Amino acid sequence: MRVHTGERPYKCHVCDKAFGQSAHLNTHMRVHTGEKPYKCSLCDKSFSRSGSLQTHKRYVHSNSRPYDCRYCGKLCKTQIELKRHVRIHTDAKPYSCRHCSDCFTWRIQLKTHLLKSHNEGTWFTCDICQKKFSIKQHLKVHVQRHEAVKPYVCSECPKRFYTATELRQHHQVHSEYKQFM
Repeated sequence: MRVHTGERPYKCHVCDKAFGQSAHLNTHMRVHTGEKPYKCSLCDKSFSRSGSLQTHKRYVHSNSRPYDCRYCGKLCKTQIELKRHVRIHTDAKPYSCRHCSDCFTWRIQLKTHLLKSHNEGTWFTCDICQKKFSIKQHLKVHVQRHEAVKPYVCSECPKRFYTATELRQHHQVHSEYKQFM
């Protein structure tokens, strides 16, 4: 009934966000506690929600690629990955600058453009070498390289990698999948 009435009796005592089910409040509380009880059995990653773990396993550790590009036949793991890939063929540029007429294929290109050309946004700077990044995750990966941290472990051999992308590329060594036929 709460779905239909919109009633949300379960309130977070930290941020006052409200929920219709107590289980949703319990899951939300992990945002504040930092608890990540769902651990990947194939790498060092942990997640606050079981669904996030399943998505991670499918995207990072699985070789299944059910979505194929109608232009070139490339196989993709997710519909979003396929949609992004198709931009290469269609020359779609869905990201436009609000200050000038420039348009971009990728969101990161727009973000970098705003930083460099219009001084809008925040650079993320490495404390070790002062290199600047427009994306916080790129700084995080960069710092891991300084610290030689390789959290992504191959499930089929002992090799370790800095990023999920490097691990996915490596997985092709173990599979019959060939990107370019």
